Amino acid sequence: MSLTTRMSTGLSALIAAVLMSTALFANAQSDNASAPAASASAAAPAASDTAAPAAASAGADASAPAGPTVTQEEVANPYGPQAVWTQGDFVSRGVVVVLFIMSLGSWYIIITKLIDQFRLMKQAGEVKNKFWKANSIAAGTASLTASSPFRYIAETGSKSTEHHDGALLEQIDLNTWITMAIQRAVERVQSRLADGLAFLATVGSTSPFVGLFGTVWGIYNALTKIGVAGQASIDKVAGPVGEALIMTAFGLFVAVPAVLGYNWLVKRNKSAMEEVRSFSADLHSVLLSGAMSTVQGNKKG
Repeated sequence: MSLTTRMSTGLSALIAAVLMSTALFANAQSDNASAPAASASAAAPAASDTAAPAAASAGADASAPAGPTVTQEEVANPYGPQAVWTQGDFVSRGVVVVLFIMSLGSWYIIITKLIDQFRLMKQAGEVKNKFWKANSIAAGTASLTASSPFRYIAETGSKSTEHHDGALLEQIDLNTWITMAIQRAVERVQSRLADGLAFLATVGSTSPFVGLFGTVWGIYNALTKIGVAGQASIDKVAGPVGEALIMTAFGLFVAVPAVLGYNWLVKRNKSAMEEVRSFSADLHSVLLSGAMSTVQGNKKG
């Protein structure tokens, strides 16, 4: 056998050995890859089996009650404004009744006086639009409202020029007589506007002391009950004393509107009386000039 033949035979054997070893290595790799897949597929049911009880237990925990709920019990307050009447004696109830009457009277006066003032200011506008545009004092007086204070002053002034009789009254000159008559009418109007203001002033100055009296009486009763019971804890002292202090609050609640209403009405009365006094001064001049011209005409005749 030649050298070339031997070399070709060895090379063929070497190639065949390499191919065989490559095939064996590929088979080994495929076996190793299929083994983890099989183990993973085997572990999947186990994982699903363990996950199912876990989910079931989680659902059971979610559906189970969270536990007993704590409810906060609300304790009713036995002391308050209503307890002053329900638990108080005749003195406490009497103080409440007096303060209620004071408050009711104050609001009634405030409302009615405001209505009167609005009406008077409206009637002052009628004087400018009707009275001073009339041809005579009598016609102007008839054009005003019957309840108008301006009509009352005009009628009083007109009568003063007609009636000046009597031995003593004749000694008064006509100017002074008309002035006195109109001034008296203005004072009556002012007195009517001031009706009720004294009550407001009285309520504003005395109602705090009435409430304070109720407070003192309530504290006295509370301390007496504590002394008889022999218990001086904070719950036994704070409640009755706080209830007694409500009387002072009642007194201030009545006094503050009365004082504010009094000051407000007094200020508005001043504005209203300025209109009345201006009208009376103008009326006095007109009546005096008319009366003087009538007297002079009579003397000439």
